[in-house]
Amino acid sequence: MKPTVFAIISLLLLFPAAGWGEYQSPIYLEKTTIYVNEHPLVVEIANTEPSRQRGLMFRKKLPDNEGMLFIFPSEDYLTFWMKNTLIPLSIGYFNKDKRMVDTYEMEPNQTKVLYHSSEKVLYALEANKGWFAKKGLGRFAVLKIEPRFIGK
Repeated sequence: MKPTVFAIISLLLLFPAAGWGEYQSPIYLEKTTIYVNEHPLVVEIANTEPSRQRGLMFRKKLPDNEGMLFIFPSEDYLTFWMKNTLIPLSIGYFNKDKRMVDTYEMEPNQTKVLYHSSEKVLYALEANKGWFAKKGLGRFAVLKIEPRFIGK
């Protein structure tokens, strides 16, 4: 093989290791079971900036009764969107007292629709579309999480 061809092939093989495909590669997050009122949900914990930015993007499916819990360092008004999110989701926003303040049904791969919390919140919970409604969960539902995740 000519040295030039070998060099080009070697560089192309190194691109994924250099960060290309970073957003398509899976991020493995800690899982735990949480409850909203008495309803269990197995969630991945997104409590770092990279995990919160990535969220459930590029996932082709989400098993029933699974989701992602976004934990923020401080209360704030939050906005989510569905860019590069391939599955329909529901989101619930929870304040520092772990009470739900808003829920939204979100369609896949939307970049023009934004989902805002109506007040300052500390947690956002994403699950398959319709999860909150099927469980009869609305405003003031209570999020129950392990103490080790509170304020992280």
